Amino acid sequence: MRRDEEKLPAAVEAAAVAPRSRPSAYPEPFAARMAGREKRALGDLFGLGNFGVNLTRLAPGAQSALMHRHSRQDEFIYILEGAPTLVTESGETALSPGMCAGFPAGGLAHHLVNRTDTDAVYLEIGDRTAGDGADYPEDDLEARLGLDGRWQFFHKDGRPY
Repeated sequence: MRRDEEKLPAAVEAAAVAPRSRPSAYPEPFAARMAGREKRALGDLFGLGNFGVNLTRLAPGAQSALMHRHSRQDEFIYILEGAPTLVTESGETALSPGMCAGFPAGGLAHHLVNRTDTDAVYLEIGDRTAGDGADYPEDDLEARLGLDGRWQFFHKDGRPY
């Protein structure tokens, strides 16, 4: 066993994990649009390096992210509670508990919107492929994953935020 594994939990109550202290990595004015989104980084808690897992809660009126697609990373969601709407470039799909959706790298831009009066809760799983980028077709925004594992944001003309 690696020395750092000795400090990792064997199991936890997912909803008891503290939410991320910073609700969004997006620069302003985009970060404010993530109000009502709460993520609990479950994969990080267990030291997972190849993929991430978040328990995400969307309050009524909240959205999961800006409409986006990744260049290299795949994403998957599984709905636990509520009825969010999956919005993609090709239309909308009403989701309910037990439903899931997957987004291959380079595929349709997508995000979830909670248009109901109750919270929506889902698991989001994504790989951590290096060199990823994200395209935001509805916004003047591009993202590149830095060597340090942090997102760097740029205008579509290349100027940094």
